[in-house]
Amino acid sequence: MTRRSFLPATAGVVGASALAADQPVKRKLRLKQAATKGCFPKGMPLEDMCRHAARLGLVGLDLSGPADWPTLKKYGLISVMSGAGGRPPGPAAGPPPAQPPARGGVERKENHDQAEQQMISSITLAAEAGMPNLMLGLPRKQEQPDAEIIENVAAFLKRVKAVAEDKGVTLQMELLNTKVDHPGAFPNYTWKLVEICKLVDSPRVKILYDIYHMQIMEGDVIRTIRDNIKYIGHFHTAGNPGRHEIDDTQELNYRAICQAIVDTGYTGYLGHEYTPLRDPLTSLDQAITICDV
Repeated sequence: MTRRSFLPATAGVVGASALAADQPVKRKLRLKQAATKGCFPKGMPLEDMCRHAARLGLVGLDLSGPADWPTLKKYGLISVMSGAGGRPPGPAAGPPPAQPPARGGVERKENHDQAEQQMISSITLAAEAGMPNLMLGLPRKQEQPDAEIIENVAAFLKRVKAVAEDKGVTLQMELLNTKVDHPGAFPNYTWKLVEICKLVDSPRVKILYDIYHMQIMEGDVIRTIRDNIKYIGHFHTAGNPGRHEIDDTQELNYRAICQAIVDTGYTGYLGHEYTPLRDPLTSLDQAITICDV
């Protein structure tokens, strides 16, 4: 048995024992971890998710909105990443608007005024609740040249960065793969979002580096993380291929990746975002153990 296969195997045994005993799992906590709702058993109530998350040593849930925040706080958890949109608000109930809703999001300058109001409101809400990060929506279907999108998104972020800096909330742009899951999406290579970060030049504008997506698009994950850690503010995990468990059934060595992240001095969060194929709580305990370097 190799060292790599031994760690996941032992993690599963430890996880099953801890789950049976329903005792808090001690973690090193050098890397602050969270999980999306999809990592938990399907249909599990939020209250139970939070109870298990706290017991397993997570600091919060990932991609969790304001409706969840009171329950998270009850268990000493936070939403490590919340949605902020980046697209203009939809029309209010009532008579149809005189003009149709604007197309696209902040990649189009004509949407900036409306999107700015929405973003400032989201930043304020997150800050008041003590939630650290908001995700900025970027084009899922690219209809403009890279250079134009980069320029326009940076221009928008310059309009709101002072509020984010003042409130202590970080705006995160997620990288996606266009080969398997998101054909045509704009943010499919690290360099594109690095260029935006450089143009905006704010400690509160960062990249959500999804390891699964970038393994598909670029590979060379550890080197890319080391070279761009200044611009990375959040991580997502999932196994490739398939976006399932991060154990030895897939090609990424998450223990080595997480060790490299910790070695950079990174102090942000890492969120698990996979769909489990086996018992979800045992798989989650195993994933946390693998990344608890």
